[in-house]
Amino acid sequence: MDLRTDLVRLGFTEYEAKVYLALLRTGPATGYQLSKESGVPRSMVYEALGRLSTRGAVLRTDDPRATLYSPVPPSMLLDRYEDEQHHLIQSLRESLTALYNVQEKGRLWSISGRNSVLAYASRMIASATAELLLILADQELELLRREVIAAHNRGVSVGALLTGEADLPCGQVGRHPPTESKLQELTETLIVVADGKEALIATTDLDAEATVTSNRNLVLIARQFIWMELFTQRIASHLGAELLVAIPQEDRLVLERFQQNEPR
Repeated sequence: MDLRTDLVRLGFTEYEAKVYLALLRTGPATGYQLSKESGVPRSMVYEALGRLSTRGAVLRTDDPRATLYSPVPPSMLLDRYEDEQHHLIQSLRESLTALYNVQEKGRLWSISGRNSVLAYASRMIASATAELLLILADQELELLRREVIAAHNRGVSVGALLTGEADLPCGQVGRHPPTESKLQELTETLIVVADGKEALIATTDLDAEATVTSNRNLVLIARQFIWMELFTQRIASHLGAELLVAIPQEDRLVLERFQQNEPR
């Protein structure tokens, strides 16, 4: 772990990071000692110490012989940074949401990159209030499992069509036949339909790309596709052999296929 780089990411300058780390290693020290320990030029070490003091990262004592500096304990420093960041994000969330005004909701929007696609899908799941319909391959299920279960626990109706081997212990779950999943290219597909108002349809390979829309007609199509797949599986699971005989052979094969792929 590169602690200096991480401190810079937190907001320290390069010299501030070096001086703070040197203080952690040496304990109380003079500016001269810290310059030698950190490699920060003497002409800059006192400036860095002054900024660290302003940040609340170092303590100082005016000894008659020399000014000594001591680090604020890391846990105390990081707790304060964490609180400040939390309050900042909460403030920004409220202020930016007040400015947010989505126009032309019927458009199709694109998201590129696997992390970005999964982050948007996670947000949709976390924001759902009434219904979630999903198509999930194993890898996406593992990454989104916690959010899906949390949605179910807060009362959201969850219906998930799984295209792999993993299980989901909540909601109405169906397992799409493996051969058909491959033929329909669903094994690398992620679909999230939230509250019947917004749909995300994505590929999930390394070059993942998603289409997001609140277009009423397109959302309806995505929702109905998942709903009908789950409905067919639910009905097929209740049909006995005597009823299957009365169904045309082509349709019987479809229903038998669903019966064979009920969730384990």
